[in-house]
Amino acid sequence: MFWTLVSTFEVVYLAALCVVLALEKRSPAATIAWILGLSLLPWVGLVFYVFFGPRRLTRKRMRHSHSSAQVRKELAAERARDPGQLVVPIRVQLATLAMRSSGAVVSTARDIEVLGSGKACFDAIEEAIRAARHHVHLEYYILEEDRTGARIRDALVERAKAGVHVRLLVDDVGTTLSRRFLRPLREAGVGFATFNPILLPSLVSRINLRNHRKIVIVDGRVGFLGGINIGDEYDESISKREAFRDTHLRIEGEAVRELQLTFLEDWHFSTSELIRDKGLFPPRSDDEHDVVVVVPSGPDQEWESIKQVYFTAITQADEQIQLTTPYFVPDDAMRVALAAAALRGVKVELIVPRRSDSRVVTAASRSYFDELLRAGMQLYEYPKMLHAKTMVVDRKIALVGSANLDNRSFRLNFEISAVFYNERAVAELRRLFEQDKHKCRHITLKSRSRMPFQSRLAEASARLLSPLL
Repeated sequence: MFWTLVSTFEVVYLAALCVVLALEKRSPAATIAWILGLSLLPWVGLVFYVFFGPRRLTRKRMRHSHSSAQVRKELAAERARDPGQLVVPIRVQLATLAMRSSGAVVSTARDIEVLGSGKACFDAIEEAIRAARHHVHLEYYILEEDRTGARIRDALVERAKAGVHVRLLVDDVGTTLSRRFLRPLREAGVGFATFNPILLPSLVSRINLRNHRKIVIVDGRVGFLGGINIGDEYDESISKREAFRDTHLRIEGEAVRELQLTFLEDWHFSTSELIRDKGLFPPRSDDEHDVVVVVPSGPDQEWESIKQVYFTAITQADEQIQLTTPYFVPDDAMRVALAAAALRGVKVELIVPRRSDSRVVTAASRSYFDELLRAGMQLYEYPKMLHAKTMVVDRKIALVGSANLDNRSFRLNFEISAVFYNERAVAELRRLFEQDKHKCRHITLKSRSRMPFQSRLAEASARLLSPLL
Protein backbone atom coordinates (compact mmCIF):
# COMPACT_ATOMS: atom_id res chain seq x y z
CA MET A 1 0.00 0.00 0.00
CA PHE A 2 2.82 2.38 0.88
CA TRP A 3 4.60 1.94 -2.43
CA THR A 4 1.31 2.30 -4.29
CA LEU A 5 0.78 5.67 -2.63
CA VAL A 6 4.33 6.69 -3.44
CA SER A 7 3.87 5.71 -7.09
CA THR A 8 0.56 7.57 -7.29
CA PHE A 9 2.10 10.67 -5.74
CA GLU A 10 5.00 10.51 -8.21
CA VAL A 11 2.63 10.28 -11.18
CA VAL A 12 0.57 13.22 -9.94
CA TYR A 13 3.77 15.19 -9.20
CA LEU A 14 5.14 14.60 -12.69
CA ALA A 15 1.84 15.45 -14.35
CA ALA A 16 1.54 18.71 -12.40
CA LEU A 17 5.16 19.46 -13.16
CA CYS A 18 4.66 19.02 -16.88
CA VAL A 19 1.68 21.36 -16.82
CA VAL A 20 3.55 24.07 -14.89
CA LEU A 21 6.63 23.89 -17.12
CA ALA A 22 4.56 23.82 -20.32
CA LEU A 23 2.65 26.94 -19.25
CA GLU A 24 5.93 28.82 -18.71
CA LYS A 25 6.41 28.65 -22.51
CA ARG A 26 10.18 28.25 -22.45
CA SER A 27 11.98 26.90 -25.46
CA PRO A 28 11.05 23.23 -26.16
CA ALA A 29 14.63 22.13 -25.39
CA ALA A 30 14.64 23.96 -22.05
CA THR A 31 11.21 22.61 -21.11
CA ILE A 32 12.21 19.03 -21.90
CA ALA A 33 15.50 19.47 -20.01
CA TRP A 34 13.68 20.69 -16.89
CA ILE A 35 11.13 17.87 -17.09
CA LEU A 36 13.82 15.21 -17.44
CA GLY A 37 15.94 16.70 -14.69
CA LEU A 38 13.06 17.00 -12.25
CA SER A 39 11.84 13.50 -13.12
CA LEU A 40 15.21 11.75 -12.72
CA LEU A 41 16.32 13.77 -9.69
CA PRO A 42 13.01 14.78 -8.12
CA TRP A 43 14.24 16.28 -4.83
CA VAL A 44 17.54 17.74 -5.98
CA GLY A 45 15.89 18.93 -9.20
CA LEU A 46 13.02 20.54 -7.30
CA VAL A 47 15.39 22.52 -5.07
CA PHE A 48 17.38 23.59 -8.14
CA TYR A 49 14.21 24.69 -9.93
CA VAL A 50 12.92 26.63 -6.93
CA PHE A 51 16.08 28.76 -6.89
CA PHE A 52 16.85 29.02 -10.61
CA GLY A 53 13.66 28.17 -12.49
CA PRO A 54 11.21 31.07 -11.94
CA ARG A 55 11.86 33.82 -14.47
CA ARG A 56 9.14 36.34 -13.80
CA LEU A 57 8.74 38.72 -10.94
CA THR A 58 5.24 40.08 -10.41
CA ARG A 59 6.39 43.60 -9.97
CA LYS A 60 4.34 46.39 -8.44
CA ARG A 61 4.04 48.93 -11.23
CA MET A 62 4.42 52.49 -10.18
CA ARG A 63 1.39 54.77 -10.21
CA HIS A 64 3.30 57.80 -11.39
CA SER A 65 2.82 61.14 -9.76
CA HIS A 66 0.95 63.70 -11.82
CA SER A 67 4.14 65.46 -12.87
CA SER A 68 6.09 62.40 -14.04
CA ALA A 69 3.05 60.89 -15.78
CA GLN A 70 2.44 64.18 -17.55
CA VAL A 71 6.08 64.39 -18.67
CA ARG A 72 5.95 60.88 -20.12
CA LYS A 73 2.65 61.63 -21.86
CA GLU A 74 3.96 64.84 -23.40
CA LEU A 75 7.18 63.21 -24.56
CA ALA A 76 5.31 60.31 -26.16
CA ALA A 77 2.88 62.62 -27.91
CA GLU A 78 5.67 64.83 -29.25
CA ARG A 79 7.54 61.86 -30.67
CA ALA A 80 4.41 60.26 -32.11
CA ARG A 81 3.73 63.19 -34.44
CA ASP A 82 6.86 62.65 -36.51
CA PRO A 83 9.30 60.08 -35.07
CA GLY A 84 11.49 60.22 -38.17
CA GLN A 85 12.57 63.78 -37.37
CA LEU A 86 13.93 62.72 -34.01
CA VAL A 87 15.56 59.39 -34.78
CA VAL A 88 17.71 60.59 -37.67
CA PRO A 89 20.49 59.52 -37.95
CA ILE A 90 19.49 56.67 -35.62
CA ARG A 91 17.57 54.14 -37.66
CA VAL A 92 13.82 54.64 -37.26
CA GLN A 93 13.15 50.91 -36.77
CA LEU A 94 15.75 50.57 -34.02
CA ALA A 95 14.36 53.55 -32.12
CA THR A 96 10.78 52.30 -32.57
CA LEU A 97 11.79 48.86 -31.29
CA ALA A 98 13.44 50.36 -28.22
CA MET A 99 10.32 52.42 -27.46
CA ARG A 100 7.76 49.68 -28.01
CA SER A 101 9.66 46.95 -26.19
CA SER A 102 10.57 48.99 -23.09
CA GLY A 103 7.94 51.74 -22.85
CA ALA A 104 10.65 54.40 -23.09
CA VAL A 105 10.59 57.34 -25.47
CA VAL A 106 13.07 58.94 -27.82
CA SER A 107 14.51 61.97 -26.06
CA THR A 108 17.35 64.43 -26.48
CA ALA A 109 20.46 65.54 -24.65
CA ARG A 110 22.48 68.72 -24.45
CA ASP A 111 25.66 66.78 -23.84
CA ILE A 112 26.86 63.16 -23.76
CA GLU A 113 30.26 62.46 -22.24
CA VAL A 114 32.00 59.08 -22.32
CA LEU A 115 33.86 58.29 -19.08
CA GLY A 116 36.44 55.64 -19.88
CA SER A 117 37.87 55.02 -16.42
CA GLY A 118 36.71 54.64 -12.86
CA LYS A 119 38.62 57.69 -11.65
CA ALA A 120 37.08 59.93 -14.33
CA CYS A 121 33.65 58.54 -13.49
CA PHE A 122 33.90 59.02 -9.73
CA ASP A 123 35.35 62.51 -10.14
CA ALA A 124 32.43 63.49 -12.39
CA ILE A 125 29.83 61.93 -10.07
CA GLU A 126 31.25 63.60 -6.98
CA GLU A 127 31.39 66.95 -8.77
CA ALA A 128 27.75 66.60 -9.85
CA ILE A 129 26.63 65.57 -6.35
CA ARG A 130 28.37 68.49 -4.65
CA ALA A 131 26.71 70.86 -7.14
CA ALA A 132 23.21 69.50 -6.37
CA ARG A 133 20.59 71.99 -5.23
CA HIS A 134 17.33 70.01 -5.16
CA HIS A 135 17.88 66.24 -5.14
CA VAL A 136 20.34 63.41 -5.69
CA HIS A 137 19.23 59.86 -6.56
CA LEU A 138 21.62 56.90 -6.71
CA GLU A 139 20.82 53.31 -7.67
CA TYR A 140 23.60 50.71 -7.68
CA TYR A 141 24.12 46.98 -7.82
CA ILE A 142 27.38 47.21 -5.86
CA LEU A 143 28.46 49.90 -3.41
CA GLU A 144 31.56 48.87 -1.49
CA GLU A 145 32.67 49.93 2.00
CA ASP A 146 36.05 51.20 0.85
CA ARG A 147 37.70 54.52 0.04
CA THR A 148 35.56 55.11 -3.03
CA GLY A 149 32.36 54.11 -1.28
CA ALA A 150 33.17 56.40 1.65
CA ARG A 151 34.00 59.21 -0.77
CA ILE A 152 30.59 59.05 -2.46
CA ARG A 153 28.80 58.52 0.87
CA ASP A 154 30.42 61.60 2.37
CA ALA A 155 29.40 63.69 -0.65
CA LEU A 156 25.82 62.51 -0.18
CA VAL A 157 25.91 63.28 3.54
CA GLU A 158 27.22 66.81 2.89
CA ARG A 159 24.40 67.53 0.43
CA ALA A 160 21.74 66.03 2.69
CA LYS A 161 22.88 68.25 5.55
CA ALA A 162 22.59 71.22 3.17
CA GLY A 163 18.89 70.44 2.65
CA VAL A 164 19.12 68.49 -0.62
CA HIS A 165 16.80 65.46 -0.91
CA VAL A 166 19.10 62.42 -1.18
CA ARG A 167 17.96 58.86 -1.85
CA LEU A 168 20.18 55.78 -2.19
CA LEU A 169 18.94 52.42 -3.50
CA VAL A 170 21.21 49.35 -3.61
CA ASP A 171 20.66 45.73 -4.54
CA ASP A 172 20.30 43.41 -1.57
CA VAL A 173 22.58 40.73 -3.05
CA GLY A 174 25.19 42.94 -4.72
CA THR A 175 25.66 45.26 -1.72
CA THR A 176 26.05 44.58 2.00
CA LEU A 177 26.60 47.67 4.14
CA SER A 178 27.36 47.73 7.84
CA ARG A 179 25.51 49.86 10.35
CA ARG A 180 28.72 51.80 10.90
CA PHE A 181 28.90 52.74 7.23
CA LEU A 182 25.20 53.63 7.06
CA ARG A 183 25.07 55.65 10.27
CA PRO A 184 26.26 58.98 8.75
CA LEU A 185 23.70 58.59 5.92
CA ARG A 186 20.82 57.97 8.31
CA GLU A 187 21.86 60.78 10.67
CA ALA A 188 21.97 63.19 7.72
CA GLY A 189 18.46 62.16 6.62
CA VAL A 190 19.44 60.28 3.46
CA GLY A 191 16.70 57.95 2.27
CA PHE A 192 18.09 54.41 2.01
CA ALA A 193 16.51 51.22 0.66
CA THR A 194 17.51 47.79 -0.63
CA PHE A 195 16.05 46.32 -3.80
CA ASN A 196 14.25 42.97 -3.62
CA PRO A 197 15.59 41.94 -0.17
CA ILE A 198 16.32 38.26 0.40
CA LEU A 199 13.98 37.49 3.28
CA LEU A 200 11.82 34.46 3.97
CA PRO A 201 9.26 33.64 2.64
CA SER A 202 10.25 35.65 -0.46
CA LEU A 203 13.65 33.93 -0.68
CA VAL A 204 12.55 31.49 -3.36
CA SER A 205 11.09 33.99 -5.81
CA ARG A 206 13.60 36.79 -5.36
CA ILE A 207 17.12 35.40 -4.99
CA ASN A 208 17.68 35.18 -8.73
CA LEU A 209 16.15 38.49 -9.84
CA ARG A 210 18.55 41.32 -9.13
CA ASN A 211 18.85 45.03 -9.86
CA HIS A 212 22.05 45.38 -11.89
CA ARG A 213 21.53 49.04 -12.77
CA LYS A 214 24.03 51.83 -12.04
CA ILE A 215 22.20 55.17 -12.08
CA VAL A 216 22.84 58.64 -10.70
CA ILE A 217 20.42 61.57 -11.18
CA VAL A 218 21.24 65.07 -9.96
CA ASP A 219 18.54 67.76 -9.97
CA GLY A 220 16.84 65.98 -12.87
CA ARG A 221 19.34 67.61 -15.25
CA VAL A 222 22.50 65.49 -15.03
CA GLY A 223 22.49 61.71 -15.13
CA PHE A 224 24.97 58.85 -15.16
CA LEU A 225 24.63 55.24 -16.31
CA GLY A 226 26.89 52.47 -17.51
CA GLY A 227 28.91 49.58 -16.12
CA ILE A 228 30.88 51.13 -13.25
CA ASN A 229 29.86 50.16 -9.71
CA ILE A 230 31.07 52.14 -6.71
CA GLY A 231 34.29 50.56 -5.44
CA ASP A 232 38.07 50.87 -5.33
CA GLU A 233 38.52 48.07 -7.86
CA TYR A 234 37.33 50.43 -10.63
CA ASP A 235 39.66 53.33 -9.72
CA GLU A 236 43.09 53.03 -11.31
CA SER A 237 44.52 55.64 -8.93
CA ILE A 238 43.79 53.20 -6.07
CA SER A 239 43.91 49.70 -7.57
CA LYS A 240 46.66 50.61 -10.07
CA ARG A 241 47.26 47.89 -12.67
CA GLU A 242 44.53 45.63 -11.29
CA ALA A 243 41.74 48.19 -11.72
CA PHE A 244 38.80 47.14 -13.88
CA ARG A 245 38.59 48.84 -17.29
CA ASP A 246 35.03 50.09 -17.60
CA THR A 247 32.89 52.69 -19.37
CA HIS A 248 30.19 55.03 -18.08
CA LEU A 249 28.13 57.88 -19.52
CA ARG A 250 27.37 61.35 -18.25
CA ILE A 251 24.21 62.71 -19.87
CA GLU A 252 22.81 66.20 -19.51
CA GLY A 253 19.34 67.13 -20.74
CA GLU A 254 15.90 65.70 -21.38
CA ALA A 255 17.08 62.07 -21.49
CA VAL A 256 17.75 62.25 -17.74
CA ARG A 257 13.97 62.20 -17.26
CA GLU A 258 13.93 58.57 -18.39
CA LEU A 259 16.61 57.71 -15.83
CA GLN A 260 14.51 59.51 -13.25
CA LEU A 261 11.38 57.56 -14.08
CA THR A 262 13.30 54.29 -13.85
CA PHE A 263 14.69 55.24 -10.46
CA LEU A 264 11.25 56.29 -9.17
CA GLU A 265 9.73 52.98 -10.27
CA ASP A 266 12.48 51.02 -8.55
CA TRP A 267 12.24 53.19 -5.43
CA HIS A 268 8.48 52.72 -5.27
CA PHE A 269 8.88 48.97 -5.73
CA SER A 270 11.40 48.85 -2.88
CA THR A 271 9.74 51.26 -0.41
CA SER A 272 6.09 51.70 -1.57
CA GLU A 273 6.83 55.44 -1.44
CA LEU A 274 5.34 57.44 -4.28
CA ILE A 275 7.36 60.63 -4.65
CA ARG A 276 5.36 63.63 -5.83
CA ASP A 277 7.64 66.53 -6.63
CA LYS A 278 7.60 68.54 -9.85
CA GLY A 279 11.18 69.56 -9.16
CA LEU A 280 12.25 66.07 -10.23
CA PHE A 281 11.46 66.95 -13.86
CA PRO A 282 12.86 70.36 -14.88
CA PRO A 283 11.74 71.75 -18.26
CA ARG A 284 13.58 70.83 -21.44
CA SER A 285 16.01 73.41 -22.79
CA ASP A 286 16.17 74.54 -26.43
CA ASP A 287 19.81 73.64 -27.06
CA GLU A 288 19.46 69.82 -27.04
CA HIS A 289 20.35 68.15 -30.31
CA ASP A 290 21.69 64.68 -29.45
CA VAL A 291 19.15 61.87 -29.84
CA VAL A 292 19.03 59.34 -26.98
CA VAL A 293 16.82 56.38 -26.12
CA VAL A 294 17.24 55.21 -22.52
CA VAL A 295 16.19 51.54 -22.49
CA PRO A 296 15.30 49.85 -19.19
CA SER A 297 14.93 46.09 -19.16
CA GLY A 298 13.99 43.48 -16.60
CA PRO A 299 12.08 40.29 -15.81
CA ASP A 300 8.89 42.32 -15.45
CA GLN A 301 8.96 42.97 -19.22
CA GLU A 302 7.67 40.73 -21.96
CA TRP A 303 10.13 41.62 -24.72
CA GLU A 304 13.62 41.60 -23.15
CA SER A 305 14.13 45.07 -24.59
CA ILE A 306 17.91 45.43 -24.29
CA LYS A 307 18.42 42.06 -25.96
CA GLN A 308 16.06 43.15 -28.74
CA VAL A 309 18.08 46.35 -29.25
CA TYR A 310 21.37 44.45 -29.41
CA PHE A 311 19.92 41.89 -31.81
CA THR A 312 18.36 44.46 -34.14
CA ALA A 313 21.43 46.71 -34.22
CA ILE A 314 23.60 43.71 -35.08
CA THR A 315 21.28 42.49 -37.84
CA GLN A 316 20.97 46.01 -39.31
CA ALA A 317 24.72 46.70 -39.35
CA ASP A 318 26.18 47.47 -42.79
CA GLU A 319 29.91 47.88 -42.17
CA GLN A 320 31.24 47.36 -38.65
CA ILE A 321 30.30 46.23 -35.14
CA GLN A 322 32.57 46.83 -32.14
CA LEU A 323 31.52 45.02 -28.96
CA THR A 324 32.99 44.89 -25.47
CA THR A 325 31.53 42.75 -22.70
CA PRO A 326 32.95 41.07 -19.59
CA TYR A 327 30.55 38.12 -19.81
CA PHE A 328 29.93 36.70 -23.27
CA VAL A 329 27.46 33.81 -23.10
CA PRO A 330 25.15 34.36 -26.10
CA ASP A 331 21.94 32.46 -26.60
CA ASP A 332 21.19 30.90 -29.97
CA ALA A 333 19.58 34.04 -31.41
CA MET A 334 22.49 36.32 -30.49
CA ARG A 335 25.07 33.77 -31.61
CA VAL A 336 23.40 33.38 -35.02
CA ALA A 337 23.00 37.17 -35.41
CA LEU A 338 26.72 37.75 -34.81
CA ALA A 339 27.77 34.90 -37.08
CA ALA A 340 25.39 36.02 -39.82
CA ALA A 341 26.68 39.60 -39.66
CA ALA A 342 30.26 38.37 -40.06
CA LEU A 343 29.30 35.98 -42.88
CA ARG A 344 27.66 38.78 -44.87
CA GLY A 345 30.80 40.89 -44.71
CA VAL A 346 30.31 43.10 -41.67
CA LYS A 347 33.51 43.56 -39.69
CA VAL A 348 32.50 42.19 -36.28
CA GLU A 349 35.01 42.71 -33.46
CA LEU A 350 34.56 41.50 -29.89
CA ILE A 351 36.74 42.17 -26.85
CA VAL A 352 36.34 40.06 -23.70
CA PRO A 353 38.63 39.76 -20.67
CA ARG A 354 41.20 36.97 -20.68
CA ARG A 355 39.98 36.09 -17.21
CA SER A 356 36.73 37.49 -15.87
CA ASP A 357 35.88 37.28 -12.18
CA SER A 358 34.18 33.93 -12.89
CA ARG A 359 36.15 30.99 -14.24
CA VAL A 360 32.96 29.24 -15.30
CA VAL A 361 31.80 32.23 -17.35
CA THR A 362 35.25 32.59 -18.92
CA ALA A 363 35.25 28.93 -19.97
CA ALA A 364 31.67 29.10 -21.26
CA SER A 365 32.50 32.23 -23.28
CA ARG A 366 35.43 30.54 -25.00
CA SER A 367 33.28 27.59 -26.01
CA TYR A 368 31.63 29.87 -28.60
CA PHE A 369 34.87 31.13 -30.11
CA ASP A 370 35.52 28.47 -32.75
CA GLU A 371 32.17 28.84 -34.50
CA LEU A 372 32.34 32.64 -34.50
CA LEU A 373 35.93 32.65 -35.74
CA ARG A 374 34.96 30.37 -38.63
CA ALA A 375 32.19 32.86 -39.49
CA GLY A 376 34.80 35.62 -39.74
CA MET A 377 34.51 37.44 -36.41
CA GLN A 378 37.58 39.05 -34.90
CA LEU A 379 38.03 38.07 -31.23
CA TYR A 380 40.34 39.68 -28.68
CA GLU A 381 41.14 38.94 -25.04
CA TYR A 382 41.95 41.86 -22.75
CA PRO A 383 44.83 41.16 -20.31
CA LYS A 384 42.87 42.06 -17.15
CA MET A 385 39.25 42.48 -16.11
CA LEU A 386 37.35 44.43 -18.77
CA HIS A 387 33.97 45.32 -17.31
CA ALA A 388 32.63 47.66 -20.03
CA LYS A 389 29.37 46.86 -21.82
CA THR A 390 29.46 48.84 -25.06
CA MET A 391 28.64 48.55 -28.74
CA VAL A 392 29.30 50.82 -31.72
CA VAL A 393 27.60 50.08 -35.05
CA ASP A 394 28.69 51.57 -38.38
CA ARG A 395 30.57 54.38 -36.60
CA LYS A 396 27.21 56.10 -35.96
CA ILE A 397 25.11 54.30 -33.35
CA ALA A 398 26.38 53.51 -29.86
CA LEU A 399 25.08 51.61 -26.85
CA VAL A 400 26.44 51.87 -23.31
CA GLY A 401 24.83 50.33 -20.26
CA SER A 402 24.82 47.77 -17.49
CA ALA A 403 23.77 44.67 -19.48
CA ASN A 404 26.20 41.91 -20.36
CA LEU A 405 25.77 39.65 -23.38
CA ASP A 406 24.34 36.75 -21.40
CA ASN A 407 21.05 35.24 -20.33
CA ARG A 408 21.21 36.66 -16.83
CA SER A 409 21.36 40.25 -18.06
CA PHE A 410 18.81 39.79 -20.82
CA ARG A 411 16.25 37.76 -18.87
CA LEU A 412 16.76 37.86 -15.11
CA ASN A 413 18.36 41.16 -14.06
CA PHE A 414 16.95 44.66 -14.05
CA GLU A 415 19.27 46.54 -16.42
CA ILE A 416 19.46 49.88 -18.20
CA SER A 417 21.28 51.04 -21.34
CA ALA A 418 21.36 54.13 -23.54
CA VAL A 419 21.28 54.05 -27.34
CA PHE A 420 22.53 57.32 -28.81
CA TYR A 421 24.13 59.20 -31.65
CA ASN A 422 26.66 61.85 -30.82
CA GLU A 423 29.61 62.22 -33.15
CA ARG A 424 32.08 63.15 -30.43
CA ALA A 425 30.89 60.48 -27.97
CA VAL A 426 30.83 57.74 -30.61
CA ALA A 427 34.33 58.72 -31.71
CA GLU A 428 35.50 58.46 -28.09
CA LEU A 429 34.00 54.97 -27.76
CA ARG A 430 35.77 53.94 -30.94
CA ARG A 431 39.04 55.39 -29.62
CA LEU A 432 38.65 53.44 -26.37
CA PHE A 433 37.91 50.27 -28.33
CA GLU A 434 41.04 50.64 -30.47
CA GLN A 435 43.10 51.48 -27.39
CA ASP A 436 41.82 48.36 -25.63
CA LYS A 437 42.36 46.25 -28.73
CA HIS A 438 46.05 47.18 -28.87
CA LYS A 439 46.46 45.70 -25.39
CA CYS A 440 44.68 42.46 -26.31
CA ARG A 441 45.75 39.05 -27.47
CA HIS A 442 44.23 38.31 -30.87
CA ILE A 443 42.41 34.96 -30.82
CA THR A 444 42.64 32.89 -33.99
CA LEU A 445 41.59 29.41 -35.08
CA LYS A 446 45.25 28.49 -35.19
CA SER A 447 45.84 29.51 -31.57
CA ARG A 448 42.64 27.71 -30.56
CA SER A 449 43.77 24.51 -32.28
CA ARG A 450 46.76 24.28 -29.92
CA MET A 451 44.55 24.12 -26.83
CA PRO A 452 44.99 21.01 -24.67
CA PHE A 453 42.16 18.50 -24.39
CA GLN A 454 41.40 19.31 -20.74
CA SER A 455 40.82 22.98 -21.60
CA ARG A 456 38.40 22.07 -24.37
CA LEU A 457 36.59 19.70 -22.03
CA ALA A 458 36.31 22.45 -19.40
CA GLU A 459 34.84 24.83 -21.99
CA ALA A 460 32.34 22.26 -23.23
CA SER A 461 31.29 21.46 -19.67
CA ALA A 462 30.88 25.12 -18.74
CA ARG A 463 28.78 25.67 -21.86
CA LEU A 464 26.14 23.31 -20.45
CA LEU A 465 25.51 25.91 -17.75
CA SER A 466 25.04 28.75 -20.28
CA PRO A 467 21.28 29.18 -19.64
CA LEU A 468 22.06 29.94 -15.98
CA LEU A 469 25.03 32.30 -16.52
